[in-house]
Amino acid sequence: MNKTVDMTVNTIYLVGGGKGGVGKSVVALALVDHLQRRGVNTVLVENDTSNPDVMRAVHEEIACASFDLDTAGGWIDMVNYCDGHRDAVVVVSTAARNQDGVTRYGATLGSTLDELGRRLVVFWVINRQRDSLELLRQFSETFPDATVHVVRNGYYGAPERFVLYQDSKLRKSIEAKGRSLDFPELADRVADDLRSHRLSVRKAVETLPIGQRAELLRWRACYDAMFSQVTDDA
Repeated sequence: MNKTVDMTVNTIYLVGGGKGGVGKSVVALALVDHLQRRGVNTVLVENDTSNPDVMRAVHEEIACASFDLDTAGGWIDMVNYCDGHRDAVVVVSTAARNQDGVTRYGATLGSTLDELGRRLVVFWVINRQRDSLELLRQFSETFPDATVHVVRNGYYGAPERFVLYQDSKLRKSIEAKGRSLDFPELADRVADDLRSHRLSVRKAVETLPIGQRAELLRWRACYDAMFSQVTDDA
């Protein structure tokens, strides 16, 4: 996984989920790590302006910016930032509260994708509850042309336990264009280290004790396999 891969640099990867606690931040951290190690020029846009955990973890490794997507001005600034970094893939880490802002102002991004020369790919992280599925339906109405992949967070159980999603018409519509992906669970002890010390995955692998490091490497191999289903085709 260390060799440089020739990948499209025109993608905006938006990590969403609409609600708090589904695991958006850890998925964004993993995605940044995956892209970096594949030789992809990557920048981060952080939308959780009150608690920018992802940006705090990776700001020493990649260019980062923070914009409030609850406002029209935040969407304008994000579009301009993407325009100013056309040589880079953009990873957008969204805040739980941003759903209203997406509905009201998301067209600012959607209407400029062609001019930016970019495509929008969404990783929509879910738990086993209904809320995140309902919010995904709302999101899809704002970005009908985006490629959406639903990410079942393994912290909440095996794929077959996501019954509401498995049995939904929404899953069939997602899989007509995107994928249903399974994000691997990370041991609580190691996840707590990432959060409390605001570590990137790269930094955690370099600095944590050998036991935690072994768990991180197992986890990394699993999410590399998951993301590769999507990024190898981007």
